Amino acid sequence: MPRSGALCVCLLALLSPAGTLLTEDVEVLVFLPRNNSYPFSHTRVEPAILYAQRRLGADGGRYSGFRFHVHFEDSDCVNDALFAMVDRSCVRKPDLVLGPVCEYEAAAVVRLASRWDIPVVSAGALAAAFGDKQGEYSHLTRIAPSYVKMAETFAAMFKHFKWSSALLVYEDDKGERNCYFTVEGVYHLISDFSIKIYAFQQEVRLDTDDLLQDIVDTEVVIMCMGADRIREIMLAAHRRRLTNGNYMFFNVELFNASFYGNGSWKRGDKYDNDARQAYASLNTLTLLRTVKPEFENFSMEMEKAGYHDCKDCGSVNMFVEGFHDAMLLYAIALHEAMKNGYSKRNGTEVISRMWNRTFEGIAGQVSIDANGDRNGDFSLMAMTNVEAGTYEVVANYFGANGTFQLLPAFNTDHFTLRGRHRPHAEIAEKSCGLGVSALTGVIVGAVLGTAMLVAFFFFRKNYKITIVRRTHSEECDNGKHRQLREDSIRSNFSAA
Repeated sequence: MPRSGALCVCLLALLSPAGTLLTEDVEVLVFLPRNNSYPFSHTRVEPAILYAQRRLGADGGRYSGFRFHVHFEDSDCVNDALFAMVDRSCVRKPDLVLGPVCEYEAAAVVRLASRWDIPVVSAGALAAAFGDKQGEYSHLTRIAPSYVKMAETFAAMFKHFKWSSALLVYEDDKGERNCYFTVEGVYHLISDFSIKIYAFQQEVRLDTDDLLQDIVDTEVVIMCMGADRIREIMLAAHRRRLTNGNYMFFNVELFNASFYGNGSWKRGDKYDNDARQAYASLNTLTLLRTVKPEFENFSMEMEKAGYHDCKDCGSVNMFVEGFHDAMLLYAIALHEAMKNGYSKRNGTEVISRMWNRTFEGIAGQVSIDANGDRNGDFSLMAMTNVEAGTYEVVANYFGANGTFQLLPAFNTDHFTLRGRHRPHAEIAEKSCGLGVSALTGVIVGAVLGTAMLVAFFFFRKNYKITIVRRTHSEECDNGKHRQLREDSIRSNFSAA
């Protein structure tokens, strides 16, 4: 902005009475897919954004002087958003960009917006790479907890329960790769422990025998995949008697949306009884749900706005909440910036007022850290009634202060590994003719030799990261994602 224009804005702010309503027209460009197979589709999220628009424009409100002009563009999770942004900017650049959600598409849009000094607020772009705000992602604010924020819960549990090894298992869809990025976030935070990774393709039959071999060598199994695959693995583990308390099993339920299945053990088949017993060892990490009157009203409004020909389009998930709160956060930051003499064109100043602040969102308190990422609050669910096969929230993790809230249903024994470190049996006095000292020497020598072999074995095995890579032909089939991955998201997780 020219200096003379900035000076005028500053003088107006200084000369205006304290109670004067600030007014501004704000061009908002929203990227959402028209395809309803996405839990963040246009049909699902648009009502929440328009709800926030009406709420902010209510007469007499602090932000009622802001006139938000919202424009929706299709997002195909590849290149559509970038092309639309460039086309629109030839006429007029937006003041605010909401979305995209998909990592590959968001990377290009955020990079361009950062170049143009335009704030981007998204309930997506959750991969670890977007946490680097010093360069090309400098103008991104993440209004939903990133995968690394989710992983803080596991890091805290590893420290508390003194676990030392984990197997990260994920189903790779070769598209949006949500589970890949989820596991990457976990790996990012617990890489100091002994970590192995097991990946399998969505369309390929899962070799459970091969997977179980890796489970035997670890303590904690963290899984991200569809509900049916979870059940398949838990049934296989139960048949091998791996659900006896010697291993911890976790399922990460993405986005807290029914779109990904409810994770239930019950299917109405002959395996239901075994599945119920197996799931007694399965714990689920999901987003913490809050209940307050305002949120209940919001949920009812979203249900009314839901389309009859779209299943679950009226349900509220983290994307619906997030994009509503994105509008509110921007209004708060813009209002504060204008009071201090800046205009909407100074995106850097507006962004600085979105970061490192806490405000009341539609579902509860929202805390954005100093890096522009939302602190996450998560719930840990466990089966508390094995006979009925029912789950309860047993603990909550609050990311803003890194604390656990243990609820009455929490059972310490359930999260304590059993049978992994049994004490050695006492040596009998009788030794079949050998003296006690001689026998002791033999035993000590044998133990030391065995320990050295075991140490060597585990040094080679447990510190090796096993990653299933795509074949050359699969890379060719998915060339567009390979190019986007190389050009857009720089990940240290793997070379996949």
